[in-house]
Amino acid sequence: MHTILFITGNRGKFLEAQRLLQGFGIMVEQADLDIVEPQAETLEEVVEKCAKEALKMLEKSFIIEDSGLFIKALNGFPGVYSSYVYEKIGCEGILKLLSDVRDRSAYFMTALAYGEPNGEIKIFTGRIDGEIAVEKRGAGGFGYDPIFIPLGSNLTFAEMSIEEKNLFSHRAKALREFASWFLEHVGK
Repeated sequence: MHTILFITGNRGKFLEAQRLLQGFGIMVEQADLDIVEPQAETLEEVVEKCAKEALKMLEKSFIIEDSGLFIKALNGFPGVYSSYVYEKIGCEGILKLLSDVRDRSAYFMTALAYGEPNGEIKIFTGRIDGEIAVEKRGAGGFGYDPIFIPLGSNLTFAEMSIEEKNLFSHRAKALREFASWFLEHVGK
């Protein structure tokens, strides 16, 4: 078994990653470092900058990720500002912004950076298309999960178990891509 750190203060993200990566023989430990999330145009830029900061603090391999909800009718908003927007207006605010909008298509995207003590940073991404529900549904998950319905499902992420969400989610796609690469290149 290989063990790496997952830098996040979000217990929900950690549990999703832990459950998925266990299936690949990769163990993760949660580490909540005080890294200020930089402003950037893309999720990839955000995680790369965060990974560079983490490399200065750690002497162990790690992953760090950032996700965003991109809503077509809002020109991709909140996008890279998803966490900030969630803190300020939450799901209710997004639903209010979309109250008279028919096209509720959206996608979730994750950028995940893997870093190791020698300074290498590798970035992986995952995306899931879907739509914004007309009301909050479900008690599970976190963040925008109660309002996001992935293509191929009638349930919001908040109505799914971790295992069900990991069948669809943007984060799970990035984690699978990472795990395959890690086992081939690092975990031999």
